[in-house]
Amino acid sequence: MADLMEKITSHKSKRRDSSNTGHDSNIQAGDSELLATLGYKQELRRHYSTTQIFAVAFSIMGLLPSIASTLSFSMPAGPVGWLAASCFIFIVSLAMADMASAMPTAGGLYFWTHYFAAEKWKNPLSFLVGYSNTIGLIGGICSIDYGFANMLLSMISLARDGTWSATRPVIYGTYVATVFAHGFIAIFFGRAMPKIQSACIFLNIALVVATVIALPLGKNNSSPPVNPPAYVFGSVQNLTTWPAGWAFMLSWLSPIWTIGAFDSCVHMSEEATHAARAVPLGIISSAGLCGILGFVSLAVIAASMDTDIDGILNSKYGQPMTQIYYDALGKNGALGFMAVVMIVQFFMGLSIVLAASRQSWAFSRDGALPFSSYFRKVSQHSLMRYQPVRMVCGVVFASAVIGLLSLIDAAAANALFSLAVAGNDLAWLTPILARLVWGGDRFVPGEFYTGKYLSKPIGWVAVVYMVFVIVLTMIPTEGPDPSAGTMNYTVVINGSLWVGALLYYYVHARKTFKGPQTTVSPEDVGKAMEKDGQ
Repeated sequence: MADLMEKITSHKSKRRDSSNTGHDSNIQAGDSELLATLGYKQELRRHYSTTQIFAVAFSIMGLLPSIASTLSFSMPAGPVGWLAASCFIFIVSLAMADMASAMPTAGGLYFWTHYFAAEKWKNPLSFLVGYSNTIGLIGGICSIDYGFANMLLSMISLARDGTWSATRPVIYGTYVATVFAHGFIAIFFGRAMPKIQSACIFLNIALVVATVIALPLGKNNSSPPVNPPAYVFGSVQNLTTWPAGWAFMLSWLSPIWTIGAFDSCVHMSEEATHAARAVPLGIISSAGLCGILGFVSLAVIAASMDTDIDGILNSKYGQPMTQIYYDALGKNGALGFMAVVMIVQFFMGLSIVLAASRQSWAFSRDGALPFSSYFRKVSQHSLMRYQPVRMVCGVVFASAVIGLLSLIDAAAANALFSLAVAGNDLAWLTPILARLVWGGDRFVPGEFYTGKYLSKPIGWVAVVYMVFVIVLTMIPTEGPDPSAGTMNYTVVINGSLWVGALLYYYVHARKTFKGPQTTVSPEDVGKAMEKDGQ
């Protein structure tokens, strides 16, 4: 491990000298060399710019669709609850950006855990983080595409004036078709994916701007804004049997789920140009911009919506946001806006399939997943070259299987949302905690660094916050005495996955998984560093 630290330090010193020449070619040439110092050869194509790396995370966040899918959580506290949670989320993004700039690799979270953790805990913690992150990202695919299926079917319900509603098998069938469509596009349109991500930036921001303008001015509203500022920013309505304070905390689940994709920038590290700068900037800019725009969006929604929250949440159209658009803009206006929301959510699912496949591929490259030797292969076919095609198919299949939970009942379907949050937060928390507890002077800052005096306090705040979030996602949302239909099964699902991963490690994987594996020879690293220093 000391050798790795020396290699990273030496490389960054040489890269700073190269950067001072002002030649972009010299700066970008260091990406493969930095990856080589981390032990990996370049296998994927580097064709994502800083803006496009940001776009992957921002697209997955898909602000308006995510707000629409989680509106039942944010409704009681509105923009105030969103703002409070988003500030803590931004702190987490800063802590992650520090490490992402220092060691940009597709399997960053479990790689950092292994690098910083004490010798005794390196392999089991790294293994747990890799599995938690993989399952969390696949859970993200499930929740995003399940939300898309509900939106699509709610539009059909709206078009039929609420006389039709989808059954669970119909929702699941729509969901599976969506997941497979994303897999197809990710495989066969890989070369165009950076441009698709760039287009998603425009589409997301345009939808927010249009909604912010249209809702208060809607033809069905008597005068904008409908509701006064005291209602928008000061009203906390408790729709649960929990105390009012805890009901406010539960409203954080909406921003927690929405602004929960900035780690996707990490998983795109090996396809980013100037990754040491692009990845951390993508992390903090996506988290920050989504937090700000989400606050504005929820403020306008709260100002423009009907104050009958029960009527909105139990809309006959099956989607609260559809009801809000309908109340303000009428049937045709609601159909038009929900069509755009639906398109944005479709591309959210496409982007997270991309990120999940890269994380899972990196984990297979290090021999951690079952059938790793099969899934780690990168396609050399002319149409799909430099892509982990087999792993894209793997995450699509896994998403279809996990999505079967939605056939059980509403509580099981809601667990898909918490599965992504709890799984990813454990994966984010562990490497940050490992750096703080065991890292010592092994951390070598990259091009982005929050500073000697701020970096560790930021890390500790992030750790405490994420411990709280994991607990929060496992609390029943309707009250302390849930029925079978209102129970939060996240603790059962995530707990089983975490315990199962550790059991699998100690029973079998510990014999084969030794942490991140070197795919380049020492001679290759030396040549790469010499080339970088020229």
